[in-house]
Amino acid sequence: MLRHAISPSRRFTKASHDVVRHPRLSSDAKILLLYVQGLPEDTPCRPLSELARKLGIKGRAYQKAKEQLVAHGYVHEWRTQGGRGRWITEQLVANTPLTIEQAEHLRGAPPTTAQPSTHIPAVGEPAARTVGGYEPVEDHSDKTTPHPPSEAEPATDPEPEPTPGPADSHQLARAERVLLSLRHARRELHLGAREARALAVEAVKWLERGLSESDLRHALLAERPEDGVRSAFGFLRYRLVQKLPADSAPSPLPQPPSAAALVVCSSPGEEHVFRPLGDETECAPCRQATARAAVHVAPAPEPDRIPWRERFANIEMNQSCLGGQPRTRAPELKAAR
Repeated sequence: MLRHAISPSRRFTKASHDVVRHPRLSSDAKILLLYVQGLPEDTPCRPLSELARKLGIKGRAYQKAKEQLVAHGYVHEWRTQGGRGRWITEQLVANTPLTIEQAEHLRGAPPTTAQPSTHIPAVGEPAARTVGGYEPVEDHSDKTTPHPPSEAEPATDPEPEPTPGPADSHQLARAERVLLSLRHARRELHLGAREARALAVEAVKWLERGLSESDLRHALLAERPEDGVRSAFGFLRYRLVQKLPADSAPSPLPQPPSAAALVVCSSPGEEHVFRPLGDETECAPCRQATARAAVHVAPAPEPDRIPWRERFANIEMNQSCLGGQPRTRAPELKAAR
């Protein structure tokens, strides 16, 4: 193999063979690590996701590259909550693998959890607690919000939630099962047990409107965002609320026609009543009998049958009147008689 390489005199980055030839790092992870390593010392701190976006590494590709760098000790993260409730994420990127203890030492924070500090008691009588624990709704693991939180509104006592019945519990279990199964199709939609239980209240509304579990899962997985999902809880909650299908009200059942009153049949004969369908005055059997009588034709009378003797006598009388001789068939007829 022939090689011809000219070492650059400026604008270059020294890359370790441990990084370039690492068998378990993808090309995106290596390029991102070398890009951060080559940044000038006076470069202001930026989230790792913002630097990856400049390289065209976004969405699932960035999540996969970051998981590999974290798993092999090249990236370390710490999330802390400030005094006013803001969550702050600190990131450490190294060109050599570091253990958790080594990263904590470079960060300058003790590895153990901080002990609660002692506060000077305030003047006055103790009062009931008005603000509960705070949990972040959206995942800001890559960015620190630059705006301070707004002034807290006066807290009110929440109304107690009704205890779900057996049917509601079954629907909530179905909705929670669908939400927890989304992680198998898209890893970025991974939810915790408490998050899935909180979103199940909104997902039940879909099931109550006639949609199946398969339809609900398809609606939540469709139309993947181009930049990926930064917060699975916030993304699914927005989609459950904004894309809730319209409630199809059941169509009213047709009212049965009212029954007509009984009337007396006007046909001759024994008096009886019937229930008419329209404006008829005779019952159905009487109308059929009247129709049969109207179309019946009397048979023609049969002609009177004349005995053969009288017919024969009439024939002889006619012949004698015409001057003819009687035929000789008379003896034969007499003999036959």
